[in-house]
This record gives sequence, C-alpha cells and structure tokens, in this order.
Amino acid sequence: QVTLVEFGGGLVRPGGPLRLSCEASGRTFTFSQYAMGWYRQAPGKLRERVGVISWSGGETWYVDSVKGRFIISRDNAQRMVYLQMDDLKPEDTAAYYCADGPEISRLRFGSGEYWGQGNQVTVSS
Repeated sequence: QVTLVEFGGGLVRPGGPLRLSCEASGRTFTFSQYAMGWYRQAPGKLRERVGVISWSGGETWYVDSVKGRFIISRDNAQRMVYLQMDDLKPEDTAAYYCADGPEISRLRFGSGEYWGQGNQVTVSS
C-alpha cells in the first residue's frame, strides 16, 4: 500500500516561513512516475488545491492566492515532495495534505489517488 506522510507543520507568525515535507513509500509506488500535489483544508471550507508538480519537476501549478509565496519541489531520489511557504498569512491556516496522481493534469483538474494524513499549519500572531 502506498503511504504518504506529511511533516513540518506548526505554528508560525504572519510573514514567517515554513517548509512542509511529504515522504512516499510503498512496494508498488515508483515515486518518479507520479505527479504530486499539495492541498489544504481549513475548518468549514472545502479542500483546495495549493500546488501541483509534474513527475520530473519541470512543470508546476499554483493557486492564485499563493503565487509568489509558495514553491513546490521534489526530490525523486529521496521520494520527497516539499512545499516551501514564505510570507505566510492567517488565511493560510489549514490542514495541508500531499497526494499523488498519474500526471499533473489529474491533480490539477481532478483529485489525488493516495493521500497523506494531513499536517496542520497555523499562522497567528
């Protein structure tokens, strides 16, 4: 079974940085063949796509609200995907999830196949 585990969340002051990591594992999971994405969900709101990255890392997509502040990246050798968040705002507060898909279009216009448990990010003064 494919397992995705997010870590790196926590409490941060507005304007501060935070880096989320997602580690993938599983016998049938070849990390380099999958696009990866970050999603988030705040209390009382629907889950939102934050950023998506292709299998090679050569193509990315971000929701407008995080453009210029968040960067998604990956290290296929380490089976890791990252979300570097800068200039965090209170409205960024949410549970953040990583997910995989067969290609970037699936994550951009659809949903992930496997999901992590989520990692809380709280932006507050």
